[in-house]
Amino acid sequence: MNPADLSRRAFINQATVGIGSLALTRQLMAETAGSAKNTPGSGPWRGAIEPHFAPKAKRVIFLCMAGGPSHLETFDYKPKLAEMDGKPMPASLTEGQPIAQLQNKELKCFGPQHQFERYGESGQMITDQFPHIGKIADDIAIVRSMTTMQINHDPAHTFMNCGTQISGRPCMGSWIQYGLGSEAEDLPGFVVLASEGGGQSQPIASRQWHSGFLPSRFQGVPFHSKGDPVLYVGNPSGVNRDDQRQVVDAVNALNRTRNKLVDDPEIAAKISQYEMAFKMQASVPELTDLSGEPQHVLDMYGATPGDGSFASNCLLARRLAERGVRFIHLYHRGWDHHGGVKAGITNVAKLVDQGTWALIEDLKQRDMLKDTLIVWGGEFGRTPMAQGTGRDHHIKGFSLFLAGGGIKGGTSYGETDELGYNAVIDKVSVHDLHATMLHLLGIDHERFTYKFQGLDMRLTGVEPTRVVKEILA
Repeated sequence: MNPADLSRRAFINQATVGIGSLALTRQLMAETAGSAKNTPGSGPWRGAIEPHFAPKAKRVIFLCMAGGPSHLETFDYKPKLAEMDGKPMPASLTEGQPIAQLQNKELKCFGPQHQFERYGESGQMITDQFPHIGKIADDIAIVRSMTTMQINHDPAHTFMNCGTQISGRPCMGSWIQYGLGSEAEDLPGFVVLASEGGGQSQPIASRQWHSGFLPSRFQGVPFHSKGDPVLYVGNPSGVNRDDQRQVVDAVNALNRTRNKLVDDPEIAAKISQYEMAFKMQASVPELTDLSGEPQHVLDMYGATPGDGSFASNCLLARRLAERGVRFIHLYHRGWDHHGGVKAGITNVAKLVDQGTWALIEDLKQRDMLKDTLIVWGGEFGRTPMAQGTGRDHHIKGFSLFLAGGGIKGGTSYGETDELGYNAVIDKVSVHDLHATMLHLLGIDHERFTYKFQGLDMRLTGVEPTRVVKEILA
């Protein structure tokens, strides 16, 4: 077109489109901070930020007891509740409070269904159903004053994982992988493993390990506990590794050419993920081949290779940690005890107690516990009121424990009231837990942000949040 023929309206339209494109490009560049040291194809992502201070932990293993483990049969000893068994629950505690399936029902106290014992030199009160975890009582910090905001499973998992009940936000594993990157050269920096058994197994949606508005390269990669750990990890029949290398190189060359034109973070993610998938074809079979593990180690975990159990996943978690994976998320689905909580706790404890202990003890023996943060807990607790022979969902007070990198072992922190209903001393929110995790990884949660829709988003949200320094070594 002759410039003289360009109308005023056409000129303004084309000019504003160009300005908009420039603005969008600048925003995408801002939202992929750290790209200068993470050029597509240059190697593993090394993180968008430098740690704000010296980290105590290098990696996180989050042992998620999916379904809502009852604090009243695990870590929160309540003799007063035992005295009140069968008596009406005080209305002053429950009136106007969110209750899931017991709403508008007669509420009666339901005493603890298992005995508690003191373990370790610290004398931590722990259920007698956890004799193995009891052996590491002096290594763990039990938080008995956790609170959350969501009373049903899926949104409660979303809140615990993402710091918000809004679906589509990045989970904590994605945030940490984005911020710090990974030391693993040939494995994803964020891996998810799942097992089940011992009670009703609530489903876990894949968005619980999604990257949300972060580039998709930071989402968790689920490994299957049985069969091939990753789908299509082997080459197709008749295709050798050299052939596969040529395909990956050709596809990535096309993607790089396209990316020079559009500078799209998702194209960069595809390039890196093609490279990672190629590396995983060699690394994953080696990772999951437990034939080199001594029999005493398998016996320690109670693991049978390939059985898909929590114990075997704990052993894989240790192997992933050894190989530099930044965030390892284990789910055990089996803690939803609306009925039969006594037998249910016994059954599920047999599945997770030994593996939990073995993982922590094994890391300690390998001098890795000092820089590995372990978190053990569910999305909420259970009510002190009976639901038949079980307990309903509860968000006003529950328990979890932490161990490892930077944690003061043998510590009990926070309290619920004498019936185990409300957290009353030293309350800890999910955001406080996230802030503490980030702190141990060397990250100031208030300074760790990502620009999205014009806002500086962060894992810990905008509510007043604190690092729980009382449980830090």
